[in-house]
Amino acid sequence: MNSNTSVLQTAPEKVNLLGYDLVHMKAFFTEIGEKPFRAVQVLKWIHQFGADDFTQMSNVSKSLRDKLSKIAEIKAPEIIAEQKASDGTIKWLMRLDGGNSIETVYIPEDNRGTLCVSSQVGCALDCGFCSTAKQGFNRNLSSAEIIAQLWVANRALNPLAQVSPEQSKQHGKVQDSKNRVITNVVLMGMGEPLLNFDNVVEAIHLMLEDHAYGLSKRRVTISTAGVVPALRRLREVCDVSLAISLHAPNDQIRNKIVPLNKKYPIKELLEACQHYFSGDTKKKQFTVEYVMLAGINDSEKNARELAVLLKKLPCKINLIPFNPFPNSEFDCSTMQTINRFKDILYKAGYVAVIRKTRGEDIDAACGQLAGKVKDKSRRITFKATAQEKTV
Repeated sequence: MNSNTSVLQTAPEKVNLLGYDLVHMKAFFTEIGEKPFRAVQVLKWIHQFGADDFTQMSNVSKSLRDKLSKIAEIKAPEIIAEQKASDGTIKWLMRLDGGNSIETVYIPEDNRGTLCVSSQVGCALDCGFCSTAKQGFNRNLSSAEIIAQLWVANRALNPLAQVSPEQSKQHGKVQDSKNRVITNVVLMGMGEPLLNFDNVVEAIHLMLEDHAYGLSKRRVTISTAGVVPALRRLREVCDVSLAISLHAPNDQIRNKIVPLNKKYPIKELLEACQHYFSGDTKKKQFTVEYVMLAGINDSEKNARELAVLLKKLPCKINLIPFNPFPNSEFDCSTMQTINRFKDILYKAGYVAVIRKTRGEDIDAACGQLAGKVKDKSRRITFKATAQEKTV
């Protein structure tokens, strides 16, 4: 036998269609000699009905189903642990190829259900108050791995997400707002979304796509620590809500707690925010995230300085009580201090809200997500928690 025979007979790697938005899905079907309208059919099956098997797609011809089964797949990360907090918050640990894992959090409220999605394995920004950053950085998530978090959560939370179109007629459309369990998505999980620009944008296109999840652009939020060039580029390709992880009223403090500020200082960041919202009267405001660190950024002087800094920007301010994690060098400000800080901002004319801590008892609160990261940045060595050792 020819030594190359086994190589030549090896089937090519299958294309994972889970991360393809409508544009890429149409291009895929055109490339394999099929009509572009097939893209809409398959998109609905994957994202509205939770299909992971082409044989389930009853309105697609058998010949096409057979063809797709040979060259494509619908592959999502595997849930290896699920935790539910006393307040109803759910955290999933999902295993990726290569031994890494990420965390995704669902936060239920009276009038909404918010999914906090990760965009990277770990994070390279090294913010001192964030547990994710202390895990180091391994790689970007693919668009499939990003949207898979919504796909997996939708299947886990909504039993109607795994029925056929015929069955769904008996219950109402899967993606009707009345039936939606996940109403909002925030890219505030592990990683800096704007350092994974293309994959994040493609995943967001699927979130907004009427033939997929059909979310309003006001209900999808990108959170960034301030990657200024990417933020300026974002305005041209993806019109969604914005949250800025500011955390300080001046460069001196921010340089210490958000190292990215040394490259893109506050003035450049706020100018990029103004550019993002310029010429759009529908974008009323963006959100400023401000973690409260005792003795670092929580003084009355800091509050007044923040009020002056943001006076030209239409924003609301989320004051976030610091959520401690092992070996953290920071402490949370007292509630008395946080309330005083809030009052100063309120008197200056701002909408300032103290964010309610959710999922703290399962380490699902803001800044606590860690997952399992094979650190390529070599900043720290990851040590598995007792819970992860049992997974």
